[in-house]
Amino acid sequence: MLCAVTGMTAELVNLVKESGVKGGLIVHLGCGDGKLTGALRINDRYLVHGLESDPRKVAAARRNIRSLNLYGPVSVEAWDGESLPYADNLVNMIVVEDLGSTAMKEVLRVLAPHGVACIKTTHGWTKTTKPWSEQIDEWTHFRHGADNNPVACDTLAGPPARLQWCSEPWWLRSH
Repeated sequence: MLCAVTGMTAELVNLVKESGVKGGLIVHLGCGDGKLTGALRINDRYLVHGLESDPRKVAAARRNIRSLNLYGPVSVEAWDGESLPYADNLVNMIVVEDLGSTAMKEVLRVLAPHGVACIKTTHGWTKTTKPWSEQIDEWTHFRHGADNNPVACDTLAGPPARLQWCSEPWWLRSH
């Protein structure tokens, strides 16, 4: 059993490395006992959130993650198995072995542009990358473009509707 878990752990680590995702929030859908969920945090650039619909498995996952001293940067939560508890465009990577009743549309809703969904199939892992929306302008410089004009051609942005993330540093030296 240890070899199987170790092999799967190595497979998940490679999955994260090969995804192109360099950090951010990784979600493990159907995380089971949490042993593999902890393996998804391959370094300090990642936060991992496991979702599990079985309350007994949630308790077991939390125990396993605490035993690895990872609880905090890695956490597990009970979930209804359908709608994902995230704001639109928040998650950098989703790892799932069985989508169950979760629609792929729901997975794509929570993925950030260029975010990756890795879904296990009978033929191995499939990787789906969410495309960059044509409604979102690309900022190549600090003030949008080389012309130093801080106005973008973004049609999706508007007044803030919710807070997605709050972390240090609270103030920057830049403008």
